[in-house]
Amino acid sequence: MPTHDGSWPQGTPCWVDSQVDDTTRAREFYGELFGWEILDSPPDAGGYLMALRNGRPAAGIGPKPVGVPMPSAWTTYFAADSADAIAEKVTAAGGSVIMSPFDVLDVGRMFVAADPTGAVFGVWEAKAHTGAGIYNEHGAYCWNELNTDRYKLAQEFYAAVFGWHYHEIGDGENFTYSTFSLSPAGEEVGGVFDTSTEPGETPPFWQIWFQVDDTDAAVAKAAQLGATVLMDPHDSAFGRMGVLQGPQGEAFGVIDVNTTVGEPPTGG
Repeated sequence: MPTHDGSWPQGTPCWVDSQVDDTTRAREFYGELFGWEILDSPPDAGGYLMALRNGRPAAGIGPKPVGVPMPSAWTTYFAADSADAIAEKVTAAGGSVIMSPFDVLDVGRMFVAADPTGAVFGVWEAKAHTGAGIYNEHGAYCWNELNTDRYKLAQEFYAAVFGWHYHEIGDGENFTYSTFSLSPAGEEVGGVFDTSTEPGETPPFWQIWFQVDDTDAAVAKAAQLGATVLMDPHDSAFGRMGVLQGPQGEAFGVIDVNTTVGEPPTGG
């Protein structure tokens, strides 16, 4: 059971949460799907719910901000030593700060931003809440991936903001994809996918993948609970995966990383 204690290194995906219209409905759906124990937060936390997996923080569920028109969505948060300093870097690198840095009680300081391609993300400066305490196991997030049609621009932006280093694993023609790390030889902590050759016109977004023991069973269960299947389970060199849309419209992926077919691309 991969667990984590303390703050995450700056630039690491450290937390995920969903913003929905009905947190009670989301609580029922995700609690049943992932086996989460979902706790209420203090009254002054605005109805935010904390999901635990094996007693450790796994994800959050919160109501949409009042007066902010937005679809239901999952958000990836990146760790920061100083939210205010990273907000300045976001602006300097061509991104936009949607919600300026603010304190969340005594648990942390955060802001919400969009990169120059339009993908929305959050930044979390840990205090009492240090982020995810469990990952890379059933019911916890295991991968965070930017899908964008302006691949190089996105890479340059995040390198300027978080100092990411990239490892190209695609062939650059049929499949353009890179993983990113915090140092040249560091652990891969997420990915960037070039969607410019993909059919459709989906706006750039950060996709969250939750690990499951059985992708087919998870997709079937989600559908029974009211989700929409956006991508049927299929095999890949990275695992057997499927993409779902929760009952309130929020998209996320599920993947069994222990069931792989073929060899991962190596790229350059």
